[in-house]
Amino acid sequence: MLSRWDGDARADLKAVVVLRDGQLAAQRYYNGNDAQSLHDIRSAGKSVTALLAGIAADRGRLRFDQPAARCLPGAGQALAGARVSDLLSMRSGLDADDENPQSPGNEDRLDEAADPVAFALSAPRREPPGTRYAYNSLTAYLAGLCVEGATGQPLDAFADAHLFAPLGIAHWRWQRDAGGHAKGQGNLSLRAGDFARIGQMALDDGRWQGREIVRADTLRAILAPRARIGAVDPYADEYGYMWYRKRLRVGAGEVPVAFASGNGGNKLYLVPSLRMVVAIQSSAYGRGYGQRRSQDILRALLGAAPTRADGTEKSR
Repeated sequence: MLSRWDGDARADLKAVVVLRDGQLAAQRYYNGNDAQSLHDIRSAGKSVTALLAGIAADRGRLRFDQPAARCLPGAGQALAGARVSDLLSMRSGLDADDENPQSPGNEDRLDEAADPVAFALSAPRREPPGTRYAYNSLTAYLAGLCVEGATGQPLDAFADAHLFAPLGIAHWRWQRDAGGHAKGQGNLSLRAGDFARIGQMALDDGRWQGREIVRADTLRAILAPRARIGAVDPYADEYGYMWYRKRLRVGAGEVPVAFASGNGGNKLYLVPSLRMVVAIQSSAYGRGYGQRRSQDILRALLGAAPTRADGTEKSR
């Protein structure tokens, strides 16, 4: 089935890896990539940052309901009353909106800042924390800094010790900002199989090969819906702690999906009802068709699964 995208003239689909019941069910690589290729998953890295916040919480280093300022030295009045959970759910109350180029905390301004930490901590308040969802990279960056502040380790070092190494992920690259901090908002490069491996751990309630990586209740808190976003995002219904949720219509039924999402069509789909993980890597950065194509790939895979999304057995 995955061969149908071999001839895509846009030449920017890179990889699709499908796991079923924890086993490799299908994989295909495109346009020069192979199983060893590192690929920037863009904002899907936000979902990894959320997992790291969860791991830090499991170790007693932070709490989702604690004031964000407690793990952000230098935080000012704009963050007063904001909790770590508000950062993770894009409801910090800061004037940061990546859909609005005029927003003071827009991601382009963050990327251009000579001192990103000072820039992020000086973002003005727009409204009380917890009031409104506004997608932005600035609060995800602050969430990464919060993990650093709580653990006393650089974000990427903490990730290597407590997520990547336990999962057997040895090859990865995380872009650092001008101040030397790994970018909690994204720009993590992974091999497609390792991307899928993170998804399998999440699908298995935080366990990998019998070892607990993230506590099951912590993972449920991360994936739980916190904001309804269907009115502003055609590809998602709800947002959790930097993970998305959607009920995707397939045939006569609907299938609940949780997923990480990055610019260009980078996706990590968790499909509990089918015990399936789908990792898609794509470099259609800034092009709307990248997200559509990834959803089309998922729909095709769900439609072909031995057990359909509506729970009935497919005839053979």
